[in-house]
Amino acid sequence: MLPPRDPDQILKARGAAHRPAGRFEPYRAVREDDGWDSPPDQTLLRTDVTTETPRRIITRNDSPDVPFDRSVNPYRGCEHGCIYCFARPTHAYLGLSPGLDFETRITAKLDAARLLEAEIARPGYAVAPIAFGTNTDPYQPVEARLGIMRACLQVMHDWNHPLSIVTRGRTILRDLDLIGAMAARGRVFVGISLTTLDAGLARQMEPRAPAPTTRLKMIRALADAGVRVRVMLSPMIPALTDHEIEALLSAARDAGAATASMIPIRLPHEVAPLFRDWLDRHHPGRAAHVMSRIQAMRGGRDNDPRFGHRMRGEGPEADLMHQRFRLARRRLGYDRESPPLDASRFAPPPRAGDQLALF
Repeated sequence: MLPPRDPDQILKARGAAHRPAGRFEPYRAVREDDGWDSPPDQTLLRTDVTTETPRRIITRNDSPDVPFDRSVNPYRGCEHGCIYCFARPTHAYLGLSPGLDFETRITAKLDAARLLEAEIARPGYAVAPIAFGTNTDPYQPVEARLGIMRACLQVMHDWNHPLSIVTRGRTILRDLDLIGAMAARGRVFVGISLTTLDAGLARQMEPRAPAPTTRLKMIRALADAGVRVRVMLSPMIPALTDHEIEALLSAARDAGAATASMIPIRLPHEVAPLFRDWLDRHHPGRAAHVMSRIQAMRGGRDNDPRFGHRMRGEGPEADLMHQRFRLARRRLGYDRESPPLDASRFAPPPRAGDQLALF
């Protein structure tokens, strides 16, 4: 059960409408009107950005469901406010709400580039591609002002370190000079998330993310710069967006995408009640049907967290969705996979005073 909406706050372009406590909190706060207070003065809820200095910036994982073993996320929380975001529950580790706090209380890691360089410079570091944007978007709106991702890219460029980027943020085009230079040497590829071509639905689901047409223009600009782009139909929502699979793949292919992937919607922990509430607010007539079809892919539950199942789903509903995706991908001429990124030139950048190489 979600708490009542805060009547003091005006919400503009937000995915969630509530601030439920995280699953680790021992108490829940509930507002009660005792009749003595005067009507509240409503204020617009704005985004608050704080900073932190972590000890390390590279996160390691051994999940069999993802194709990388290390990642960097310059931000905690994401102002894009995508209602379905599987990363929302991570705000609970900070004592914050996976609801409105996740999209309005952002933490920026200002020293990310310095920490990144220190870690890859350590003796014995074994180079392998680093994935950026695996949890929250490295090109969310605040990046245009802070430039943390830009600084990290400079480090990766200078050290000839391979990387991948997942985003839906238009600010990535600011960094085409660095990304294009790395792409020319086979050291980067970019994944662009594209969930719907319906601009109205996109505004509801992803209120502060670029419109679908803008994302297609991003794919075109990256492809024209020589960057290998993967279009990511993630998440795909049955009875809401799954009818667009073929159209999404066709539009992205026309824009220059070389590869494609798809993941059915996941609703871990606090995401499920937030998504249900969003459906009731924006699509009440189809809310029950959408949830029943999601549960048909998840063993009768809102979410199935098992390795090997969480990214694919199971049963006829999931099988049909994946079959449609595979057939459309093949018909449109997408490559099945991207070639491996080149890590052979990884080395410290030259510094002032270094001895020149003989050859």
